[in-house]
Amino acid sequence: MKNLFDLTGKVSLVTGGSRGIGLAIAEGLAAHGSDVVIWDVDEERNASAAAQLETYGTRVGAMCINVTDELGVAEGVTEVVEEYGRIDVLVANAGISNAVRSFLDLSIDTFRDVTAVNMEGWFLTVREVLKHMKERADNGDPGGSIIGQSSLQALHGSPGNEHYGATKGAVLAMIKGISVEFGRYGVRANALMPGFIKTEMNKRNHDNVALYEKVIKRMPIGRWGTPEDLVGLAVYLASDAAKYHSGTAIELDGGYSAM
Repeated sequence: MKNLFDLTGKVSLVTGGSRGIGLAIAEGLAAHGSDVVIWDVDEERNASAAAQLETYGTRVGAMCINVTDELGVAEGVTEVVEEYGRIDVLVANAGISNAVRSFLDLSIDTFRDVTAVNMEGWFLTVREVLKHMKERADNGDPGGSIIGQSSLQALHGSPGNEHYGATKGAVLAMIKGISVEFGRYGVRANALMPGFIKTEMNKRNHDNVALYEKVIKRMPIGRWGTPEDLVGLAVYLASDAAKYHSGTAIELDGGYSAM
C-alpha cells in the first residue's frame, strides 16, 4: 500500500505562515513532500520562514499578502497558480486577536480590525482558491483540501474576546457550507479547532498563574498545546488519507472539552 500521507506533487498555500501555528503546519506539509507557499505581511519573517522550509527539499515560496486586500488576494492566488501550476491545499490560518477588558469596552474599530482579518480575509482567500479548484475540476482535474483555522473559542466563551470567538464561529459555518457546495468538485473542507496553544499571539497568558491553576492544570493532558501539536491533523487533512473526510470541525484541546 502506498504512503497515504505522502504529499509529493501537491502544492499547499498557508496564510499566516511565517510563524506560530502557520509555520509549524507549513513545515509539516513540506516535510511530507508538498511544495509550500506562505503568505504573511512581514517580509523579514517571510524570508526567515522560507529559508527554514527550504531545508525539506521541496519548492518554497513566500509572498507579502494582506488577506484583507481583495485585489491583492486575487492577484496572489493567480501568481501562485501561474508559478506552481495549481493549489491542492489551502490552510487558511491568518488571524489576529485583540482582547479587551470587557465586552463593554469593545469599540467598533477593534471589532472591525479583528473581523476584517479573521472573517473577511478568510472569506476572500478561500473564495479565490475555490475559484481555481472549481476551474481545475471543470477541466477534468478535481480535488482539493480547504483547512480552515477556527478555535475552541467558537464554542466556549472568552470574556473580552467575544469578537474573536465570533470570527471563529463564522469559519465553522462557512466550512460547513463549502463542504456541501464544493464536494461535487472533489473539494474537501474541514476546520481545526485548537484550544490553549502557546503562541506569540497569546504570550501575555503564558505565565498567568490563575489560568494555569483553573484551566491548564486541570486539563486532562495537563499542559499548554504547541503549534507542532496541530501538524499531524493538518498533514492528514491535506493527504489522500482524508479523501472521504469533509465538513467537520476537529477539536484539538488536550481534552478540555471533555472535562
